[in-house]
Amino acid sequence: MILITGGNGQLGTELRHLLDERGVVYTATDAKELDITDKAAVDSFFDENKPELVYHCAAYTAVDKAEDEGKALDEKINVDGTKNVAEAAARVGATLVYISTDYVFGGTLPVGQEWPVDAPKAPESEYGRTKHLGEEAVVASGVKHYIIRTAWVFGSFGPNFVFTMQNLAKTHDALTVVNDQHGRPTWTRTLAEFMVYLVDNDEATGFYHLTNDAKSGEDVTWFDFATEILKKTDTKVLPVDSSQFPAKAKRPFNSTMSLEKAKATGFVIPTWQDALWSMLEKGDLRENKDGLKGEISKK
Repeated sequence: MILITGGNGQLGTELRHLLDERGVVYTATDAKELDITDKAAVDSFFDENKPELVYHCAAYTAVDKAEDEGKALDEKINVDGTKNVAEAAARVGATLVYISTDYVFGGTLPVGQEWPVDAPKAPESEYGRTKHLGEEAVVASGVKHYIIRTAWVFGSFGPNFVFTMQNLAKTHDALTVVNDQHGRPTWTRTLAEFMVYLVDNDEATGFYHLTNDAKSGEDVTWFDFATEILKKTDTKVLPVDSSQFPAKAKRPFNSTMSLEKAKATGFVIPTWQDALWSMLEKGDLRENKDGLKGEISKK
């Protein structure tokens, strides 16, 4: 049995579409079907169903809310929930694929450099802290695992930066976007394909980084991303620094992660521009969840 947690989320839905296309049978759960923060419920589910592979997509991702009103829930889902899933997976002998984030790193890396997979962790936000603790819980459980850190996620099945920019462009002649935060966007389709690729090819377990690629020497900021998204519109995109958009959670000024280990597996990573336009050419599929073959568990 293949289990997907967070099956109705942005990544979980993308993964379900991918597995459906490949004729792979799976079971997906979301919070209503399996509360990962309830250890007894998780243990019971795993003991009864004995999954062989778990794609752990469930997570708390409200980065700013995690600093105050959502702090307890962030801890409960990203730390306790991940620990419950990892320990249960270890007990039944499953392989676990866990999705983490660039937020586990600090803000000290100079622009132009990339975070290696073994870089020291120094999260500067509650979200980053809990995802780091989630990583540690996976390792400590002893489960066979792949931990994939990603960043700047966009896709067809949930609210994200691409749709925000498109919607704002409908009512604005010009938009200001920060030009001092550096990284690389990640299409959920590319991420889902990499998750499956690691397992199907029995790649070495451990930590990986996966975003979409960038052209040689390219320096990517949110301003660059927005400019590409809106290049076929009449809306102007203007660069500003982060001080113009104060936020509760501190954002990394450089979240560019090394893709060297991921590329060494033979997985071909599209550029973020190609990924973006591949998604947009498919159309807005956010509401197109009908026809998914793998069931959301009713348990």
